[in-house]
Formats: sequence, C-alpha cells, structure tokens
Amino acid sequence: MTEAFLQYVWQHQLMGRQLVSTDGRPVNVIRAGELNRDAGPDFFNARIAVDGMEWAGNVEVHVRASDWNLHHHSHDKAYNNVILHVVYEHDAEITLENGKRPMTVELKQFLDMDMLERYDTLMRKVDEENVACADMIAKVPKMLVDGFLERLLVERIESKAALVHRLLEENHGGWEQTCYCLMAHYFGGRVNSLAFEMLAKSVDQRLLARWKNDPQRIEAVLMGQAGLLDGYFDDEYPRQLQADYNAIRSGAGLQPMGGHLWKFYCLRPSSFPTIRISQFAKLVSESSNLFAKLLSITAANELMSLFNQEAADYWNSHYRFDKISDTESVKKVGKTQAEMLVINAWVPLLFVYGVAHGQQQYKDQAVALLRQLPAENNAIIRKWRQFGIVPSDSSQSQALLQLNNNYCSARRCLDCAIGYHIIKRK
Repeated sequence: MTEAFLQYVWQHQLMGRQLVSTDGRPVNVIRAGELNRDAGPDFFNARIAVDGMEWAGNVEVHVRASDWNLHHHSHDKAYNNVILHVVYEHDAEITLENGKRPMTVELKQFLDMDMLERYDTLMRKVDEENVACADMIAKVPKMLVDGFLERLLVERIESKAALVHRLLEENHGGWEQTCYCLMAHYFGGRVNSLAFEMLAKSVDQRLLARWKNDPQRIEAVLMGQAGLLDGYFDDEYPRQLQADYNAIRSGAGLQPMGGHLWKFYCLRPSSFPTIRISQFAKLVSESSNLFAKLLSITAANELMSLFNQEAADYWNSHYRFDKISDTESVKKVGKTQAEMLVINAWVPLLFVYGVAHGQQQYKDQAVALLRQLPAENNAIIRKWRQFGIVPSDSSQSQALLQLNNNYCSARRCLDCAIGYHIIKRK
C-alpha cells in the first residue's frame, strides 16, 4: 500500500461515496477536493456530509493514521482546516495543531482488493522496456487509447514550447527573429543545436535579409560568424567566402564565435556543421521574412520542400574546407531532417503563435500538419508497435513518445488514462 495509491483512490472516488467514520458515523462524499502536489494537505476544497451537516475544508491522506504524527502535522497550523483524515489503517488517534480531532475514515474495508492487486502488479513489474502494462495494453479499448493520445499530443507540443517562449523573451516578442533562431537550433541537430543557436543570435536576420536570393553572401556571413573562415585556404570557394565576410564584418560590427565550439566528431559527414550552415544559408536566402512565409503554408509537403535545401555546389565534393571527399553527391537536408524541422521547430512555434494571439486556427493547423506526416520510426515507436499500438501518423507517434518519456519511464501509471483503465476495471 502506498500513499499515492490512496490519493488516487480518493481523487477518483473508487471506494464509493458512502463511507463510515472510525466512530461509526456515516460519511457522504459530496466533493473529493482538488489534489495538491505542493506543501500542505493533500486535497483542498473538499465537501462531505456527516449526520445531515455539510462540511467544507481539506482532506489529508495517509497509509497509517500514525503517519500524521511522523510528518509533524499536529504542530502545523496549515492542517487546522482538515475536516477528514483518510487512512488505510487506523492505528492511532491524532489531533490538529489547535487541539481538535479531525474525523477519520479507514478505507481498508471499502477498497476493492482486486484493484489493489492490479495496481501492485503494475508497480512491481520491471522490464527492460519500462512499460508496466506491456502485456495488458492490447486489451484496452482503442477509443480510450486514441483519446488519451490526443491529450498527450498537446502535452508534447507544450513541452517543446518552452524553447519557443525562451527565444521569444530573448527576442523581445519578435516572431521573425525567434523563428530564425529556432530553425537554426534544430538545423544543428542534437550535437550542434546550441552552437547553431549562438550563430543565429550573433547576426540578426534583418542583416541577412539584405542579401535575399544571394545564398553565397549569406553563407559567407554565417561561416565567418561561426569562426570557420579563420586562416589560409587553398580552395577558391572558401577564399571568396572569407573575402566577402571580411568586407561585411567591420561595417556591420560583427563578432565571430570560436570555431572550436562546433563538433564534427561522431557525426555523419552529411550532418557536419559546414554542410548544415550552407543549407541554412540557402533557406534564409529564399525568404527575408521566413516566419511570414511559413505562416502562409498549410500543407506539410510544401514545408518539407522549403526545408529540404541543397548546400552550395562546392559541398558536393567536400565536407570541410580544402578537403575533397571520396565520393561526390548533392548535399540536401533530406526527408527525415525536414520532417524533424516541421515537428520540432515549426509546429510548436505555430501552436504558441495561436495561443498568444487567441487564434484557434493556428493551433489546429499545427496539429493538422503532424497528421499529414508519417509516424516516426525509432526504437521507442518500434517498441509500441510490438505491444500492438501502431501510430497512424506523426501526431500519434509524438504522443507515444510523450507517454513513454513522461509516464511509463517515470512509472506514473496513476496519472495515465490507460493505467487508470487497467487498475479500475472490474
């Protein structure tokens, strides 16, 4: 028995509303109250009826009544408004700080022991997949699973919105600059995301807008700001970039980053910072108002086409300056990376924009874009497929990632609609 389980039982009233206090009086639960996850009583604003009289106040939940004393509640004025002490086992009489005794209900006699056993099974089960209900989830109604995934999708988008809010604050509410920095962040991938974000912050997108449709000039500024144009080069292309950057730098008051901040090790050559910067320069060059352009696009395939940019021709035979590669190929962003830019960057930004302006259409558009993209194929999603949960599109695969990372791995079965169904079922 755990206190978390008893809180769960009380919150959802899984023991019924007709209870009996330890002194023999009938207790009718009118309102369980609001669960409090901070300091103080477990439930606020509860309402109960005892002997025809209605009481309003707080409820405290413990496994044993004596836990009240162990937690020193009898010396805490914050608990003086507790009208009901809910315990699994009544093993002691307790008092409030003001000397009064709160009414106590012992739940042991009212609990469904089969439900307790199902909960115990989930909590004790340990497997390498971190999904306690792996062998039971296939029996949960599909409508219930799909409904919960809808809720998890919004949670997922909102969790990613934290980066959007940070960038918005740093850019004083400027949507264009925020979009520019956010796209840069995700162009860098996991390894170089922060370095790419620093690069975007080091040169305002309004400066780059001067060279719209001139990707080489924009690449020169970005490569120079990245600290990748220092020193002497043999090849003509980096020498030209260096010359262009030096001509712009002093007049624009630019200060480059340190080139040592970029990571090449353990990356596929197609993901090297040099390649990604050239591709990002091409994207920026095609629209001096990137956010406004993206805002007008409602089809995922159009976004994919816009993001799937090619690096400059020089990079067809190079991955780093002055080093010819063994094979020659066009360096495009690629389908998978373009999808990730839609999912991780544009969708959260569009959703936040809708919230900020009170326009539901943009929030709906963000979700609609995810439904136009195929489900992701990674280790976590393949695991769910083995359990019989097959996502139909990226909105569901994103929700499953949220379920895995924020519920299953943390054993939050009591906060999960699927876990609730499994534990509660008769």
